[in-house]
Amino acid sequence: MSGVVELAGLVKTFGEVVAVDHIDLRIEDGEFFSLLGPSGCGKTTTLRLIAGFERPDAGSIVIGGVDMATTPPHKRPVNTVFQSYALFPHLTVEENVGFGLKYQGLGKEEARDKIERTLELVHLTGMGKRRPTQLSGGQQQRVALARSLVLNPSVLLLDEPLGALDAKLRKALQIELKTIQEEIGITFIYVTHDQDEALTMSDRMAVMSAGRVEQLGTPSEVYERPLSSYIAEFLGVSNLMEITVEAKASDGRSSIRLGSYELMATTDHPVGPAMISIRPERIKIVTGEERFPNTVQATVDRTVYAGPVLNVLVRIEDLNEIQVTVPNEGDVKPYRQGDVINLLLAADAVQVLARNGLEEPA
Repeated sequence: MSGVVELAGLVKTFGEVVAVDHIDLRIEDGEFFSLLGPSGCGKTTTLRLIAGFERPDAGSIVIGGVDMATTPPHKRPVNTVFQSYALFPHLTVEENVGFGLKYQGLGKEEARDKIERTLELVHLTGMGKRRPTQLSGGQQQRVALARSLVLNPSVLLLDEPLGALDAKLRKALQIELKTIQEEIGITFIYVTHDQDEALTMSDRMAVMSAGRVEQLGTPSEVYERPLSSYIAEFLGVSNLMEITVEAKASDGRSSIRLGSYELMATTDHPVGPAMISIRPERIKIVTGEERFPNTVQATVDRTVYAGPVLNVLVRIEDLNEIQVTVPNEGDVKPYRQGDVINLLLAADAVQVLARNGLEEPA
């Protein structure tokens, strides 16, 4: 069965709380798709609706062309990997992985072959006779993944599966998980509140808030062109400042006023009050006498050492403090409190947002 998942008008309430509020999504076959958002945004409830653990109050859940909104979980072509591994401690790794195969009527030899191939896929070859207590947290999570993959689901649902692991292991498993998904080619729907996970692994992602999808797109689209201040702040670090759009040019750019500075931004926002979002790494510190367009002066408040980068906190005139991220080139404090520096705010790096948070077309 195809792994295309289509959600249309999906609604789920718990008493007075609207957990999922008219979600419309299409997830393509073989896509690594992430539902990203803070606790309580509706991402896990959406996943549970797809899995069949919850019944929707309205809307459809179509998997592989078949509406399964009322189909029980065990009859859906999906499987779920949870944050808690839920392994049977008294069973070996291969017994855990093959647990669901006993209900598929396979012969012993065929089942053993499937288990071995799946353990090889998740890099657990030779560990089949061990018990869960003899494995690390990362290895236990691989067993849980193998137990789901061995059943050949059309769609694999993953509910924050790396959340219980330490940061270094989580980073390594992010890459492994994406590699496994590309190798087997099935649809992965991944729930996380971790922005780095979503950016690292996703083909596309939906950022959620209050049961709704706030923005849908590839990681680069959502990160580089946030549609709201909520997206800009939730996905990474962003500098938000109030500005005024003063005039629109014919080349798709507009003149904006930031404090006493007149700058250019690539935007279709109408003339009037607005906000800008600019990522710390997109701001360049300009040295020397040469002056570039979109250059402003700023005063250094402090410098924060962060290993591979330095976060320079500065203030433009009397506006709010903003952050500039620069590579660490060995001088721990190249910028000191009170230093006056020049910043280049490139027009294509300045994202203009409406005052209410949503970008307004012309």
